[in-house]
Amino acid sequence: MSKVLRIVHNNCGEKPQIGKVFQFKGTNTVGVFFTVTNHPGGNKKVAGLVLSVASGSHQVDAAMVSDDASRFGKTVNPMMQQLFSAWHPGGQAAASSSYSSGKPASGGGGATSGPARLHMVTLPDNSASVGVPDGWKIDGGGGTMNFTGPHKEIFLLNFCFHALDPRNPQVRQGIQMERQYGGGRPDTNLYLPYGVNVPQAFVTLFQDTQKKGNIPPTSFQFSNTSQIPGHPCVRLEGTTTSSADAEDHEFFGVFCEDLKQGGFWGANLYMALLPKSVAVQEHATAQAIMASFQVNQEVVNAIAAPGIAAIKAIGARADAQMKSAEAAHDIQNNAERARQNSYTTHYSNSNDGQDGRARNNQGFENYLLDQTVVEDNNMYNNGTVGHGTVDNSTADALIKADPNRYSSVDTPNYWQGTDY
Repeated sequence: MSKVLRIVHNNCGEKPQIGKVFQFKGTNTVGVFFTVTNHPGGNKKVAGLVLSVASGSHQVDAAMVSDDASRFGKTVNPMMQQLFSAWHPGGQAAASSSYSSGKPASGGGGATSGPARLHMVTLPDNSASVGVPDGWKIDGGGGTMNFTGPHKEIFLLNFCFHALDPRNPQVRQGIQMERQYGGGRPDTNLYLPYGVNVPQAFVTLFQDTQKKGNIPPTSFQFSNTSQIPGHPCVRLEGTTTSSADAEDHEFFGVFCEDLKQGGFWGANLYMALLPKSVAVQEHATAQAIMASFQVNQEVVNAIAAPGIAAIKAIGARADAQMKSAEAAHDIQNNAERARQNSYTTHYSNSNDGQDGRARNNQGFENYLLDQTVVEDNNMYNNGTVGHGTVDNSTADALIKADPNRYSSVDTPNYWQGTDY
């Protein structure tokens, strides 16, 4: 019961207030009533009942029913009847006749049925767990789960997306550099404004992921796109169509955007997609699966540490890109000056004489100042290559970005009038 109550705590944003634990007469089922304010759900008061029963020598099953606090007194009995029509832990009658005398809810013919019995499955890396019916296969890692059911039900839990906001100055600078110095390479980044038309951003991100996986795009028709108060999250509901699926799906879930650094932002998706032929019967099961999902944040943080470090480095890298762009422009300008002044003679490796000493002095000065002379081998300006002196970090960035174009220049090959 405490595990279920922790899930309620995490989902509602506050610790539930509980009553006295009691036992159902004639059974080994225990229960406890609770109330809580659901802050992500608009600060609504919720009341509920959590039940727990030993279903084996080393197994305990739990269940929960809840509703708006103003209605719970009237709806608790019908909900319990529906629950026990589908939930039979250990094969026993779980509670007294006051809750189990109703007729079982139908599982077919379009009628809504109660949730199927779930068992908890944990990912091999221990980053997340979820309750699923028997026979379902789970895949994922790093706190993300994706799995399908026997009727082609699809669940995406904590599914991650990434994009760059083109309105950000650092992102705009990166786009400009990519166009100017990318050498014709395709730009694989996805550019989307953060916080603008969130449902459409979800569709774009989802279809972009499918495109990269050579999966036919899914078309989404929304019936609900409501903002969750106080959170950068939107509830999404509707239907989908795809040439990859023989049957349309109904979907529901939550999509949350998260602005990070340097114009980089991410999003997380928690969604169930149910084939229309089973959507009504399986809706309660899908909601129970979604509610059971738990992330081991300590493990996720450890797994994601390199990625988090990379995200934090994006701002620094954008600044380095701006410096690189300025350095590249300086190299071009130096090349043009070299052409105009006819400085096309490469000197010998001899360091004899005043000219050699001047080169050595400049090389030593560059060493003290953490500077490097960089040569641009892109053959600008009628065959004249360019030289420029930049700080070591910018030189490293240029050379690593395009080693066929940029290279460092040794002291004996410095150009007079440009490098010293």
